[in-house]
Amino acid sequence: MEIPLGFGAELRRLREAANLTLEKVSREVSCSKGHLCKVERGDKKPTQALARRCDVFFGTGGQLARMLDAPRPIDTGLAQGRREVLTTGVGSLVAATLGSRGGEPWAGDAALPPTALFHDQLQQMRMLGQTAAPAALLPPLSRQATTIAHMAGQSSGSIRSELLVIAARFAEYAGWMAQEAGRVAEALDWTAQAVELAQAGGDTDLADYAMVRRALVALYNTDARETVELVEQAQRDGVPPRIRGLATQRAAQGHALAGDEYACLSELDRARTLLAHDDARSNGPVLGPTHLPDLVSMVTGWCLHDLGRHREAAAILDHECLRIPPHAVRTRVRYGLRRALAHSASGEIEHACEVARELLVFTDLAPSATIRTDVRKLDRELRRFRTHPAVRELRPGLAHAMADH
Repeated sequence: MEIPLGFGAELRRLREAANLTLEKVSREVSCSKGHLCKVERGDKKPTQALARRCDVFFGTGGQLARMLDAPRPIDTGLAQGRREVLTTGVGSLVAATLGSRGGEPWAGDAALPPTALFHDQLQQMRMLGQTAAPAALLPPLSRQATTIAHMAGQSSGSIRSELLVIAARFAEYAGWMAQEAGRVAEALDWTAQAVELAQAGGDTDLADYAMVRRALVALYNTDARETVELVEQAQRDGVPPRIRGLATQRAAQGHALAGDEYACLSELDRARTLLAHDDARSNGPVLGPTHLPDLVSMVTGWCLHDLGRHREAAAILDHECLRIPPHAVRTRVRYGLRRALAHSASGEIEHACEVARELLVFTDLAPSATIRTDVRKLDRELRRFRTHPAVRELRPGLAHAMADH
């Protein structure tokens, strides 16, 4: 185990400069006095969560969190997955379906492609994705994207463009389901193919949104720098307000992960302004989350937790989680676990366990690789209170939810 050089000494310097006892600091940062003492001596490696709590308490602007080694990626297939996408498979759906125009042209002169029907089908798939296993949705999504792209290959003009764009949306959602299923390389491949399809149909905006999707993979791999860098392209002028807003709030999450509070809060303010000007009435399915009444407020709670401001995070997440529609099960579980994490880090152990207990019953109904990541975080957080009766009662449920069924 590598102990970050200088961390413990700096923590002790900050504590002694503030004339505070170990007991006082341990109480404020929700950590045992003995553990904190070992961290100061260099006998225990501090976690990112502890470092952020100490940064907030001492007002160091993320200094302690930056002293830690970069966290090990959760999914070690990320880099390999990206290389595979760059070398194989990109645009393969476009090449296979549009490379030749054999057969009869699709539809007659009076008939129009049922794009509205396809939009409804995609919306139904997204609704189903709130409760179905992601891996189970991948085959029908793949078939539908392929079918629509084949129809585009037999069409021309505006009909062809419309079909290609809706096929791209099916491919983009397949990428999200692949990520939820824990298939990172496949997720990146689907995202790349969605961009190819959209560009072939004249829609260049999806290429920018694809960077927001890829940044989410980096965020779940706790790579703050890559999260921010990936969305820079999608924040430039000329990109539609919704995509810019989604990119900006993703950048805020990256800055929060890095402990840069000023940059994070500035980006959240920008995101709120951009999304307030979102033309949600544009044609086609809406990109990004659709089940959150106030996306920026929810992300603000997420970011404040990562910044170590847990009580503020818990208050926001308490309010926003109650506004999620009942049918949006996966969304409720994802953000609800963040809510439980914030309460646990605030020392509200019984409440954290109560929130988590209500959510864990849905993890079989809505399995998710990204949700399992947050279950693991909650399990690590609660281990500090393993003798607490509520934690002992919750542990079997956490173990079951962490298993890859």
